[in-house]
Amino acid sequence: MSAPERGARDPGLQPERTRLAWRRTTLTATVVAVLAGKSALRDGPGAAAFAGCVLCCGLWLGFLGVAHRRIRALSGGVPPETFTPRHAGTAALCTIALAVCATALVL
Repeated sequence: MSAPERGARDPGLQPERTRLAWRRTTLTATVVAVLAGKSALRDGPGAAAFAGCVLCCGLWLGFLGVAHRRIRALSGGVPPETFTPRHAGTAALCTIALAVCATALVL
């Protein structure tokens, strides 16, 4: 096998793996949001619990929007656009804030 053949790779594999990783991360964020909501409402609905649930749902929807946009971009037959810093920052912020919110509701 010559060097060019050995170094050649299918450019469709990386976007597929990245798309699947976004799906797994979206599923994980969904589970975190549901468990945080369940934990917040365990002792009965209160104003703080309701506010925490609303915040978790809002963060989850924000992350879901960014993830869906990226999954759709990766599903096309053409090479995907570069992930903009704004979208990457939004996804990171939603993920971190959702984790903090869920931790606060559990403790």
